[in-house]
Amino acid sequence: MGKLYGIEKLIEYLASKNYPLSDEKIRTLIHKKIIPHQNPVKGMYSFDMNHIDWWVNEQRSKK
Repeated sequence: MGKLYGIEKLIEYLASKNYPLSDEKIRTLIHKKIIPHQNPVKGMYSFDMNHIDWWVNEQRSKK
């Protein structure tokens, strides 16, 4: 797949996967290093779609 740049794009992508999260929740997960992400430039986040898909599946399997 590809990459998503920015939290807003991640919010949209997660919603399309029927796993909606708020901006605040995503920032908390980033801060706690729970959600896979990269921070190539201060204040900018990128997310590998394959890693996000894996992470969503892991979260669903925990429920």
